[in-house]
Amino acid sequence: MSKKPLSSPTTTHDGCPQPRPEWVPDEAGAGFATWVMEGVRTAGVEAAPANPRPRRAVLEVEDYVKGVSERNLTVLGRAITLVESNASRHREKAQRVLQELLPKTGRAKRIGITGIPGAGKSTFIEALGCQLIKQGRRVAVLAIDPSSSRTGGSILADKVRMEKLGREPNAFIRPSPAGGSLGGVARKTREAIMLCEAAGYDVIIVETVGVGQSETTVRSMVDCFMVLMIAGAGDEMQGIKKGVIELADMLVINKADGDNRIRCMATLAEMKRVLPYLHSATVGWKTPALLASALEGQGIGEVWRVTEQFFKTLQATGELNIRRREQAIEWMHALIEESLKSQFYQREDVRARLDRVEHRVASGRIPPLAAALALIEGKELETESLSLNK
Repeated sequence: MSKKPLSSPTTTHDGCPQPRPEWVPDEAGAGFATWVMEGVRTAGVEAAPANPRPRRAVLEVEDYVKGVSERNLTVLGRAITLVESNASRHREKAQRVLQELLPKTGRAKRIGITGIPGAGKSTFIEALGCQLIKQGRRVAVLAIDPSSSRTGGSILADKVRMEKLGREPNAFIRPSPAGGSLGGVARKTREAIMLCEAAGYDVIIVETVGVGQSETTVRSMVDCFMVLMIAGAGDEMQGIKKGVIELADMLVINKADGDNRIRCMATLAEMKRVLPYLHSATVGWKTPALLASALEGQGIGEVWRVTEQFFKTLQATGELNIRRREQAIEWMHALIEESLKSQFYQREDVRARLDRVEHRVASGRIPPLAAALALIEGKELETESLSLNK
């Protein structure tokens, strides 16, 4: 028995040849509105141009400077994308933009917030940001999302979690991928801070991926370093062991609501007993431990009151200017190291020999230090010449 074809012979519909499905009766006329679409209708339709115009106009340096200065969020977002770009053609333009905007930077309060996953960082930042906006401030949040070690991708979900803050006209939220950089802090976060300051935001909050030994990198780019903790997670002693708490200017025990409030109060008492035995992160300032509930909005006002007192103390002692000068120098050295590393791996002699030298290190035929020095100095290893002779 022969199989019935899926479609009947081709007829014409709407100016195009189209077959009808097998279930359409043979006597069905044009009123039976079922057709098999075999592609896009082309009758009477002009072909699209071979080279369509770009969707967005290319911005010049003066366009970026003008847009950022006027707090144009679209231009600000594109400026951050520009400084985050690894393309060589973008680097020169990005540095020219930053140079033009440099006089408008440095006036904001830079705050870094970190904590273990599940500490409620996004909820806390949203509650704090909304309260600051009610006080007439402008808040920018730079949220660093973790990148996959396999694919390099990031979900960038922080903006979704801060839905209420994202609706505020005086708020700017920019999620960025960590890109495998140290401490989960994106390589260009410092430039993004400068751009947000030039746009007139007076509070810049940097949310990092999570607590870890490398997370201390965030300290090198903010004025106030805040660590969020939760009760019952075992992170009190872990934090002390990793040294993160020793770098904290403020400790906030979050999620102090409902039945968890009693446990949070016990954790708060424990941290207050521990803190006097730790070195202060900032000269002239004793690190406080505070209680807060970002979900209920409790304790957020007290956290900001202590934060303002922190900045007043640093300005009075001159520590704020000292810290920022040291950070600028540290930033320069970090960029030098990054540039030298990039140039090293792009050298033709290194690219030609790297696989061969790696194989000899992995097989234990040469020490890693000798291999590294040979590649850096451009010298040939004895084992390489022997293998070539073979």
